[in-house]
Amino acid sequence: MSDLVVRPQADGNVLVTPESAGWEYVGFEVVHLHDARIERDSADRECCVVVIAGTCSIESAHGRWEIGGRPDPWSGAPDAAYLPRGTEFTVEGDAEVGLCFAPAPSGGATARVLPGDEIEPELRGHGNQERTVHPILMGDREAESLLVCEVLTPGGHWSSYPPHKHDRDALPDESFLEETYYHRLKPARGFAVQRVYTDDRELDETVSIVDGDTVLVPRGYHTVSAPPGYDLYYLNVMAGPTRTWAIQNDPNHEWMLQP
Repeated sequence: MSDLVVRPQADGNVLVTPESAGWEYVGFEVVHLHDARIERDSADRECCVVVIAGTCSIESAHGRWEIGGRPDPWSGAPDAAYLPRGTEFTVEGDAEVGLCFAPAPSGGATARVLPGDEIEPELRGHGNQERTVHPILMGDREAESLLVCEVLTPGGHWSSYPPHKHDRDALPDESFLEETYYHRLKPARGFAVQRVYTDDRELDETVSIVDGDTVLVPRGYHTVSAPPGYDLYYLNVMAGPTRTWAIQNDPNHEWMLQP
């Protein structure tokens, strides 16, 4: 199996740390709660808790919040919550939650709920490149390092297309951001395909992903395809030295942006 693919554990949970990924910024965890409770400490990082499905409560020194409600990732925009550096917190309920971490050397931002009903869905692409983006914690919402969004791609469509990259600290043209893709499929027995590659092809991998897989994108262009009959959801977590999403499209395929 490719080193870029992190398969879920037997209970469906996922754990990606900077150490396990071999990089510096992004940490990511998926926890399936069945009327259970977990305890976490953001320590020197900030955290965005995304309710992928179900309902849960988050409790910390910043308060107790009841969030969530959608039965699955395809049923509307998600509730989320932001917690700054140095926060011990618990998550309890019947839910699938994503815990998104990144460094916060300056302390992070204000602890708060990020309601799904405040998210404005973005329709991107055209034809069989069309997909819907939910900007959960992007540049218009305050944080120190984290950028978080989710994407819904209909079966038979391409996503993260044309292939693009963000692996150079070369603003304003491009920013350096590590990234994870957490994938869900409907029906769950399906599969999708993701490619990650660099200009010199030193990295060039095309992987088949199934429901619950996480793909690491340390560098290079990347794109995703959902086969006909299988709708694809993915949750993206990004972080780097500067909290800016500035991308470079593969020049061989940039013409696809034309209607």
